[in-house]
Amino acid sequence: MSRFKRLARAGVERAESLFDAVFTPDWNPFYQLGALGWFFYWIVAVSGIYLYAFFDSGVTQAYESVEYMTHVQWYAAGVMRSLHRYASDALVVVMVLHLVREYIMDRLHGPRWFAWVIGVPIIWLVFAAGISGYWVVWDKLAQYVAIATSQWLDSLPLFGEPIARNFIHDSTLSGRFFTLMVFIHIAVPLILLFVMWIHIHRHAHAKVNPPRGLAIGMLTGLVVLSFVHPAVSQGPANLESVPAVVGLDWFYLFLYPFLDDYSGIAMWLLLGVATLLLFALPWLPGKRPVAAVVDLENCNGCERCAVDCPHGAVRMAARSDGSAYLQEAVVDPALCVACGICVGACPTATPFRRRSALKAGIELPELPLLALREQSLSLCQNLEGNDRVVVYGCGHGADLSAVAGASVAVIELPCIGMLAPSFVDFMITRHHVDGVFLTGCRAGDCYERLGARWTEQRLAGDRDPYLRQRVPRKRIATFWVGADGGAALAEELAAFRTRLRELHAAEAPVVVPRHEAVSHAD
Repeated sequence: MSRFKRLARAGVERAESLFDAVFTPDWNPFYQLGALGWFFYWIVAVSGIYLYAFFDSGVTQAYESVEYMTHVQWYAAGVMRSLHRYASDALVVVMVLHLVREYIMDRLHGPRWFAWVIGVPIIWLVFAAGISGYWVVWDKLAQYVAIATSQWLDSLPLFGEPIARNFIHDSTLSGRFFTLMVFIHIAVPLILLFVMWIHIHRHAHAKVNPPRGLAIGMLTGLVVLSFVHPAVSQGPANLESVPAVVGLDWFYLFLYPFLDDYSGIAMWLLLGVATLLLFALPWLPGKRPVAAVVDLENCNGCERCAVDCPHGAVRMAARSDGSAYLQEAVVDPALCVACGICVGACPTATPFRRRSALKAGIELPELPLLALREQSLSLCQNLEGNDRVVVYGCGHGADLSAVAGASVAVIELPCIGMLAPSFVDFMITRHHVDGVFLTGCRAGDCYERLGARWTEQRLAGDRDPYLRQRVPRKRIATFWVGADGGAALAEELAAFRTRLRELHAAEAPVVVPRHEAVSHAD
């Protein structure tokens, strides 16, 4: 990650920490930007369907029907119009924030390129849908947008005759134009919905619904805004005159003032270059991950790796080695990000194995299971005290080296979801350490999407592979914090070590002096 991205990420995480305090990590809107985009889309769609029932596509009837909805049926259609407007604006906000955040968090390289690239046409479709919506109202703002847009389009050699000629005089405009615009305003969002589905279809367990409480809060806020500041028209369009002053929706129409100062070709070139740059970003220099590999001798076709993979990189196929098992795992290198979550899901990824080679059914070539066990044992064998801790942490979280010490060993993983629960069992029940501390990305924002969640569920016994009941839970701690949480991590680790010392004192056998024991026997 470049220095710029590291600094930007630190700033973003500090801001998100404030939202964590207000909303809690589960409801932090920054962690739900994609899901909120879907939520606002559906508000726009539902409100748009309602408005369409009252809309008339005639030249004069278009404005009149919108006025009827706004002022006569203000309590229903008027609210729906405002919801339609404000949810559309909110969609632009979360879309831009989602784009910027994914770039800063460096979630666009390797197999992630697909979602990023598919996201680029989504930007064009959202703006096309929004801008076309302003035409159908046919007020002064619609007149300005229609003339400016048609002249902008006429700068390209696409049409036999300039389409701006349709807006010379009221007599040159027909109801068929509004029928066409309504068709475009309906067709573009339908295409957008399809592209949005493609955008997420490679993600397993894709999140398309925000938490219910956050969704209710957002909807309530939009409804209140619709009553307090309802969306209204800006007077009927009149092609006999040019609107002198119009109020712009800066979320959708921020480029239009530039059309007054720069040529249409210059603006098309600017947008074209920006689009090509967005398309190219995933292929800028970056390290390509080495995909996970399957070892059929240790794969029993249990499907856990395929179910847990957050990127859909593992699938099950018919057995190819003549084994009695029916299935085998197959890794698609084009989709694998080498997060190791599949390793943590594999039932054969256990460090207890001694009689046979320690090799799981699926492994990361750059960090095989045997190397992880040997590293764990090597770093922990010389730890001192009765509060010895091994910290397993995600490489995308806080700096682990800062908490290493005489009683603390730290081991960095691609994702905390790579650590199978049996490792926690092994390190504690074999007395290699007094406690295991698991850390990673901030709660609700795992870099690999599901690593922290799967880890929590495995420890709680809600997801295979389970942590066995014999392992004392008091000797395990989890703490999710971002890259900016080094101080908080050190503080939480110190508190955990204190608890381990207290636990040691409570479990220590009571030594009775010999003379007291004899006196008691008498």
